[in-house]
Amino acid sequence: MRRSPVRDLLVGCFVLAGIAAIAYLSLRVGGLAGAPPGGLTLYATFDETGGLKLRSPVVVSGVKVGQVKAISLDKSYRARVELDLDPHVALPVDTTASIVTSGVLGDRYVQLQLGGDTQVLKNGEDLGFTESAVILERLIGKFIHNVGVDKGDKEKKEDNP
Repeated sequence: MRRSPVRDLLVGCFVLAGIAAIAYLSLRVGGLAGAPPGGLTLYATFDETGGLKLRSPVVVSGVKVGQVKAISLDKSYRARVELDLDPHVALPVDTTASIVTSGVLGDRYVQLQLGGDTQVLKNGEDLGFTESAVILERLIGKFIHNVGVDKGDKEKKEDNP
C-alpha cells in the first residue's frame, strides 16, 4: 500500500481541527474565553465569603451576568469582592448582593437582587447592601449548642422551683 500525500494532508487537517476544538472547549469550560472587554466593575463588601472563588458566577434572576474577578481584604478586614459584569447590565443603586450556595453542598456564587431605584450604579461603585454567606457547619453547631443549653436550663429550672 502506497502513501498518499492528499490523504496525509486531510488526516493532518482533521487532527488540527480536533485539537483546536478541544482547546476552545477547555477555555469555555474554564471561563477564560468569551469575557466581554471593558465590562462593568462593581465592588461588594462581605463579612464572610464562605468559600467563594475567583471566576464564580454573578447571577441576576438565575441568569449569569458576570463573574468574580478578585477577592481581597479591605482596611476594616472585611472581604472586598470585585465583580466583573456585562457592560449592558444597568443595576439600580439599591441592588443587593448575596453569596448563596448552588444546592445544599454546591459551589458558592453571587446573586444580585435588583432594587427599585431609578438611578443606576456606575463603573467602580460599591454595592451598598450585601448579605454574607451562610456557613452550614456554623448553623449546625449553633443548633446543637443551643439545644444542649436549653436542655440544661430546663433541668436547672426544674431543680429550683
